[in-house]
Amino acid sequence: MLAADEASNPWFDASYVTGNWDTIVVHLRQHVTLTVGAVLLGVLLALPLALLARRVRPLAGPVLGLSSVVYTIPSLAMFAFLAPFTGPLSATTVLVGLTLYTLVILVRNFLAGLQGVPDDVREAARGMGYGSARLFWQVDLPLALPAFMAGLRIATVSTVALVTVGVITGNGGLGQLIVGGFNANFYRAEIVTGAVGCVLLALVADVLLAGLERLLTPWTRAVA
Repeated sequence: MLAADEASNPWFDASYVTGNWDTIVVHLRQHVTLTVGAVLLGVLLALPLALLARRVRPLAGPVLGLSSVVYTIPSLAMFAFLAPFTGPLSATTVLVGLTLYTLVILVRNFLAGLQGVPDDVREAARGMGYGSARLFWQVDLPLALPAFMAGLRIATVSTVALVTVGVITGNGGLGQLIVGGFNANFYRAEIVTGAVGCVLLALVADVLLAGLERLLTPWTRAVA
């Protein structure tokens, strides 16, 4: 009986993937869209916060603390809190929640990168007539970029996993397959397809960002 059950409900079934490819692609596209959107919005919020915390040192603790507190809020509570502002539970609700979750990683790494820029280098740049904008783009950003990229990679991989909580609103990307498999009498092929899809997506995203980091920071490469 067990063997028969295993045969009728395999852990992986290529025919399931080929027969449901269009549906899988739709969920994958949503997963990528939510991940990219959340990380980009997170960067736009985290960078000004990190710059403010670096400039006004007493604010560093509260800024880091607030971002950490936000990360501890369970997804159910987060969506319930956001619903009055975003309207009915939707992809927008999930996107805003995911963006807030990225801040604990991005703000911390961005601030660490900015604080790691030597003061004497910044003072020398000011002595050469660098204004605030030029100082940031030509001194602070290049020197802080490795820490920035490390945070970006961690936040991206974390967000790929967190997108699946969006199944609560029907916007969970590949998480829809995982929940769909459980709802279909624990259909293993669907569950594994969703789970493996998330893992592969996270790996691809991390490799791409690692390549981008290597491209943007050639001075960090070991000289043969």
